[in-house]
Parts: sequence; structure tokens; C-alpha cells
Amino acid sequence: MTGAKDDRKEFAEFQRAKALELGEDTAVFEASKQLIIDLNRHAYAYQWTWFGVPIIQLPADVMATQEVIWAFKPDVIIETGVARGGSVIFMATLLQAIGEGSVIGVDIDIRAHNRSAIESHPLAGRIHLVEGSSVSEETLAKVRALIPPNARVMAVLDSDHSYDHVLAECRAYGDLVTEGGYLIVADTMVGHLTEEEAPKDRSKLWSRGNEPLSAVRTYLSETDAYEVDPVMNGKLVMSSSPGGYLRRVKA
Repeated sequence: MTGAKDDRKEFAEFQRAKALELGEDTAVFEASKQLIIDLNRHAYAYQWTWFGVPIIQLPADVMATQEVIWAFKPDVIIETGVARGGSVIFMATLLQAIGEGSVIGVDIDIRAHNRSAIESHPLAGRIHLVEGSSVSEETLAKVRALIPPNARVMAVLDSDHSYDHVLAECRAYGDLVTEGGYLIVADTMVGHLTEEEAPKDRSKLWSRGNEPLSAVRTYLSETDAYEVDPVMNGKLVMSSSPGGYLRRVKA
């Protein structure tokens, strides 16, 4: 058994070193960014489903999110931005495998057909839906009421991607995440794109300075409770959220 443990430790150290090395490779990042720009023309993120429901995520982000969920094993995962519902079902799937926990999905407008797809799904028992602005006090009160005492909490922010809204979400939900947990800010790649490079239907929203990455930078300047996870972010190639995996290091 000792040999097996040593082998796992050695492999984990190898993975960490390679992830950090990858994170420093600017040529790989630029090539990845260009491929994402090219794929955006084909709505690549919209082509995937999870257990039959559209997830609207790049595969690398799905893999990264499952890694942190499996490692942290949260009791509660909060996601702002329900969209078609695939991502809340994806996270509920992982909690089902772990054997405990629930997902709180928050959206300002949960459309009837999306709500039906979620609430009729076999994993619906692990999902709570809250409709309302993710940063209103009324919505936040409903979210807090669904979190059991002493629960391990993480959050994924994937709703309105404007600077002001993402920063408000970071401040609100960052306080709910517990030590060791993750605050995942989606679509930080926008901060690396020019307006011309952004998808044409989003270009008025996806301008530098008015996007999630700028909000993350401001939030990190306000608090020492979080750090950008260097290993997780190092391997986020072909991802929409580089620099968006924030780990809570202080209570």
C-alpha cells in the first residue's frame, strides 16, 4: 500500500508541476484564445448537453468544475444563471455520486420550459430554483435560507456578465462560500478579447473593462480571503473562464 500511495503522490506532484508550467505558456494561451474565437462563430459551447439538457459550457470548464467539486465535496453549490438548466443538473449529478448535497440555481427569469426540464429530471430532488435578481436582498435571503447551518458552500457566477453585476455577485456570494471552497467566475475570457473578437451578438456587452475578468481583479483587490488557484487556472486551456477559479483561503 505504501508504494501505491507514493506513486499517487508522485503523479499528483507531476500534474501540479505541469499545470503550473502550462499556465506560464503564453503561446499556448494565445493559440487557445484564437481557437475559441474561431469556434464562437459556430456556437461551439451551445452544442453540448448534460443528461439530455443543454449545458452551454466548453468541455474544459465542465472538467475543471467537476474536479473542484469532487475535491471540495460541498454540501451546497450556488449557481447564478440557470439558462437551459444543464449546468445545475451537471452539478447535481456530481453531488448524487458523492452522496449528499444540493444545488441552488438562481436566475432573474426561469422560463417555463426550462423549469419544466429541470423539475421533471431524475435529479430534481437535489435542485432548488430561486427566481429573481441574483444580487437583490430578497433573492439573497431566499438563498441563505436554503443553506443548512455549517454547510460547506461553493458558488458559480454565470449570469449577467457586466462588470458592475459580476462585482456585486462576487461581493454577495463570496461571503457565502466557506473556507477551502471555490468562487468560480464564468466567462473571464471576455477580458482577453477585443470588441471585434467577441461574438457579434454580444459585442456591446463584451467590451474590455465591462466584463467578468475586470470585476474579478477589482474583487481580489478588496479582499485577501481569495486567491486565484494557480494549478486549476494553469490548465484551463480551451476554457471560457481562465483566471476565474478563485479559492477561499481565509474564513
